[in-house]
Amino acid sequence: MSEQQKSPSTKPYLLRALWQWCEDNGYTPYIAVWVNEHTRVPMQFVQDNQIVLSISAAATKDLQMDNEWISFHARFHGESQEVWVPVGHVQGIFAKETGEGMGFEVEAWQPPETEAAPKKKVLRLVK
Repeated sequence: MSEQQKSPSTKPYLLRALWQWCEDNGYTPYIAVWVNEHTRVPMQFVQDNQIVLSISAAATKDLQMDNEWISFHARFHGESQEVWVPVGHVQGIFAKETGEGMGFEVEAWQPPETEAAPKKKVLRLVK
């Protein structure tokens, strides 16, 4: 693999696997998140640019964990809020009940590299 080609991160796959392990074993999965301007969380609960969030099926609605983002709706003090966390900002995932889990290095979110603008499609009359 050349220097320019970078292997996809294993982090989102490990996060999904550990989330599933927690859910399968009746544990509550929590994530520790580094917060900056690219993170959408209830700021009143952020301390020292960090927040810990439950991502259990019972605590979230519409949980999505893809390779770039973790997003869901959750209630904070009775108010439903939308949460968006770049996968790179997750510092760790763990089971609340046992503390078992995994820590990660924080990777600051970078907007995707802009690709060349797609060429306009031209409609042609075919006779």
